[in-house]
Amino acid sequence: MKAIPTHIAIIMDGNRRWARRHGLKTVLGHRYMVEKGLKRVVRTAKALGVKYLTLWALSTENWDRDPAEIRYLMKLFRELFTSQAKALHQENVKLRTIGDLSRFDKDIRENVKKWVDLSRKNNGITVTLALNYGGRDEMLRAIQAYGSDVKSGKLNGHALTQKQFAAYLDTADLPDPDLIIRSGGEQRLSGFLLWQSNYAELYFTKTLMPDFDAAALRRAVSEFGRRQRRFGR
Repeated sequence: MKAIPTHIAIIMDGNRRWARRHGLKTVLGHRYMVEKGLKRVVRTAKALGVKYLTLWALSTENWDRDPAEIRYLMKLFRELFTSQAKALHQENVKLRTIGDLSRFDKDIRENVKKWVDLSRKNNGITVTLALNYGGRDEMLRAIQAYGSDVKSGKLNGHALTQKQFAAYLDTADLPDPDLIIRSGGEQRLSGFLLWQSNYAELYFTKTLMPDFDAAALRRAVSEFGRRQRRFGR
């Protein structure tokens, strides 16, 4: 492959449609991703030499879904941050999250913190899970935090630079994504990484996320390698 993106971000779409196509309850599409799909995409990205992988697992809008589905998703997140997180940690994966975790139950928040802390020194690949994440929400929280620092006197509030503002985003310690992939056929970002996606290459595929296997990720990376990135120049 000509070029490997340093940071790949994926909008994981199509779990429910995949389940319906297979005659399953829609929530089982989410379960498949937690039990099999997640490790597959992480291992493939790691094998390709990708340093950072960001996966959008739950948006701020997803809470409007059927309450039964939300309860099931919370059950899956509990499993994700127990057995699955342990398996990823054992594979030298550094785990982190972006998004507003305050809406999650205390036990989930504590497990997230546990595995983020335990995997902090791992250096195989950094996997960031976007949980209760929305681009507008992230920017609003950043503006509020900046305003609070100005009000308290920590900052003078004059001549805010892009670099200063970026330091208030959830992704302050991450490089901007080089490649954003969306599975499931939709061709929009839906607010994903609004600030950070400025110069990212976009790749849309009709493949539903549970079917997004190693070959699918390799195709996306191969397409990335054929593009000429101009960064606005």
